[in-house]
Amino acid sequence: MGIKKNFVLDTNVILHDYNCLKNFEENDIYLPLTVLEELDKFKKGNEQINYNAREFVRELDELTSDELFSKGVELGSGLGRLFVVTGNVEAAKVWESFPAKKPDHYILAATEFLTNKHPKQKCILVTKDVNLRMKARSIGLHCEDYINDKVVNVDIFEKSNEVFENIDPALIDRIYSSKEGIDIHEFDFRDLVHPNECFVLKSDRNSVLARYNPFTGVIKRVQKSKNYGIEPRNAEQSFAFEILNDPNIKLVALTGKAGTGKTLLALAAALNNLNDYKQILLARPIVALSNKDIGFLPGDAQEKVAPYMQPLFDNLNVIKRQFSSTSTEAKRIEEMQKSEQLVIEALAFIRGRSLSEMYCIVDEAQNLTPNEIKTIITRAGEGTKMIFTGDIQQIDQPYLDSQSNGLVYMIDRMKDQNIFAHINLIKGERSQLSELASNLL
Repeated sequence: MGIKKNFVLDTNVILHDYNCLKNFEENDIYLPLTVLEELDKFKKGNEQINYNAREFVRELDELTSDELFSKGVELGSGLGRLFVVTGNVEAAKVWESFPAKKPDHYILAATEFLTNKHPKQKCILVTKDVNLRMKARSIGLHCEDYINDKVVNVDIFEKSNEVFENIDPALIDRIYSSKEGIDIHEFDFRDLVHPNECFVLKSDRNSVLARYNPFTGVIKRVQKSKNYGIEPRNAEQSFAFEILNDPNIKLVALTGKAGTGKTLLALAAALNNLNDYKQILLARPIVALSNKDIGFLPGDAQEKVAPYMQPLFDNLNVIKRQFSSTSTEAKRIEEMQKSEQLVIEALAFIRGRSLSEMYCIVDEAQNLTPNEIKTIITRAGEGTKMIFTGDIQQIDQPYLDSQSNGLVYMIDRMKDQNIFAHINLIKGERSQLSELASNLL
């Protein structure tokens, strides 16, 4: 065991993970009083951060004693103690550099105060605010991001499917001719693939699109399949339809840049498999401009969120345009919307519901925290399939990044589970202009 450290927590760490107090091992944790005041402002509301604020305050209430402000309270076996730093504290560097009396500066002041009070112990400010970390470093204070749920390896999001070369051409011929597939133990790469992983097998004379099916233990050919008028335009999209159409796979992640077809593919597969589900639910988180609440917008709840849901309606219209307005398929979509068999709504509206026998698509999942992803998945009832789509390079939440957002966290934790599959889409298919802009701008 090394020398104990002191950690000062910013409000955004708690709003990101209300269980954060359990993740600092034997080290002591300090909460500036201004953090508790800020948490109080977040307690009301239906968003995940409001829930996190309430849960943390409840946990803090159970720990509260008179010693919280002096000797601190024990957090549990193998953990340190929790303290609250009260009032104005001596922090000459902070107030000289940042004289404005604002919460961030009170948090910096608490960090400087503890650094001076315990010179033999390292004091570290933990915050997900990049600007606050910059301010801390500018006056010589130690600071870190909250990295408990960060994913280290994000290389998988920069490449498409695996390509295994120098495969025996006779094995590839057998994959083409066998409906059941070939036992994975006949392949040298068997220890390198994850359940439901899709890849290309190549020999010097032939190749095949294939998937490892963990339920049967075989490598099987992936065939092009058309879903509700939408046909895959490349190998990646064929792989996506393969896993989206498999009822045994209950959780799917589709990642990729704009224009790769993530949401469109998921919606087309949902419509194609509607007979297996009672309802199709399309949802996306609302990330308001400049972090403002949407309450200032005119209209009722549905009218307020309608602009945020428009991209989902756009994808639905793309599918409708595959058919004539009088076709059975087009009429069926309209009837599904009227009967609420097909529902498009804000993600916040499904909080607290049990999602049974649904084909549930969550768009823009890169804007969710790991805890929000967990909350949504744990709502899944019997017979439900959940699809999360997103682009980890297009994050609109200020305290999430490509390593800490809920989508990459879910993929990292679920990658070896038989009921999970992940497809990363690289090639843009929206238009030549879209692809050019995505790559160059």
